[in-house]
Amino acid sequence: MQRSERDYPRDKKKESSNCLFGFGNWISSIMVDPRQILAGFLTVTMFVMLAHMIRRDHFHSNSQVRMSSTSKTQFEESKYAEQSVVEVDSSGLWKEDAPELKPCWAQPSLEEGDQSEGYVTFSLTDGPEYHVSQIADAVVVARNLGATLVVPDIRGSKLGDKRDFDDVYDSQKFTTSLNGVVRVVKQPPSISTKKLAVVKVPNRVTKEHIAENIEPVFREKGNIRLATYFPSVNMKKDKTKTEIDAAACMAMFGTLELQPEVRGVVDSMVERLRTLSRKSDGRFVAVDLRVDVLEKKGCKDKSGSATKSCFNAGEIATFLRKIGFGKDTTIYLTQSRWDSSLDTLKELFPRTYTKEGIMPMDKKDQFLNPEAPTLEEVVDYYICSESDVFVPAISGLFYANVAGKRISSGKTQILVPADIPGSSASPDNYLSHYVTKQNHLAYSCFC
Repeated sequence: MQRSERDYPRDKKKESSNCLFGFGNWISSIMVDPRQILAGFLTVTMFVMLAHMIRRDHFHSNSQVRMSSTSKTQFEESKYAEQSVVEVDSSGLWKEDAPELKPCWAQPSLEEGDQSEGYVTFSLTDGPEYHVSQIADAVVVARNLGATLVVPDIRGSKLGDKRDFDDVYDSQKFTTSLNGVVRVVKQPPSISTKKLAVVKVPNRVTKEHIAENIEPVFREKGNIRLATYFPSVNMKKDKTKTEIDAAACMAMFGTLELQPEVRGVVDSMVERLRTLSRKSDGRFVAVDLRVDVLEKKGCKDKSGSATKSCFNAGEIATFLRKIGFGKDTTIYLTQSRWDSSLDTLKELFPRTYTKEGIMPMDKKDQFLNPEAPTLEEVVDYYICSESDVFVPAISGLFYANVAGKRISSGKTQILVPADIPGSSASPDNYLSHYVTKQNHLAYSCFC
């Protein structure tokens, strides 16, 4: 294709004469003093280096101007982490799973003579980390009262997010797993509100609490609806084991399985993460880091204590680098959609993904609904339970119950973040106390 005159520089017509003049100068330069050639070369080199430095400084200054003060701080944190971290032995990062633990509880037996005609109803609320505890409490209460347990519905944290049990979990598995432990029905007969009392139940309810506070109400009304509350998120094991613990263990670790469609979505996302992790033999890290929760908590120290309740993206990036994770590490975040505050993490770990980035396209409308986030939370809970390494950036019940599920399946690589003062540290120093001290409730239930 021919180019017109306006495609060339204005002085193009002078090029021929300039070339001849330049050629003459070149011939003359051959005869000059070599010291002059060296001086000229050094001068040109100096100007090239100066131009490069100016261009580099201009790029960085422009980048910083576009950042907010918060982003700038995070950017500097990640930049510092990249420069200050030294290479450490990464052999302790990826550990093989321990053998899967076996239940050590005795199967509770159901005595027909202790059965009543009443029902215990309840709902699963707030998220999967609450569901396992709510199931355990409901089973313990119904068994102790001799009542029939009604399969619960599921109510999310947002108004209108209500689902049937079958929408998330396998109801057949739930019912059959409790054979011989407590009677279970999917739907009770119609119950008059006059014969139904709402009873508050503390998480990890005791036999004494049931006898003193729940049984009298049940005997009077004949049916009760439980509302579980959580005085604390402590999931440490009890010092003593009782028969009632066996029912709680069975309920917490042996009743809930995902229904096939939800299980399929989780499996496809785990497989996708393993495919993206070829450079680490298919292994990946799951980090519980949700921007909305971080904003609510503010990631501040609790009452001035040395223990932080949460860590932001920049702090997590620094922590992971200092304990030896390299830039090719694949990271899954419980954040549903990308947020600019996560950029500092992606700078050090480019293979960082949210659900939006790896969920099957045909499932996004169903599973990524901000107005009904229950399915999103369920996906997070199970991926964090099945990852090779779990890092809880946020303390709370999600961390505690994911830890319990991991311990029961032998996945004990749970690393709790901290501010590391030096340039590097061993990951073994940051293993969860649930594992190092074996003080999680799961260790009471499994041997």
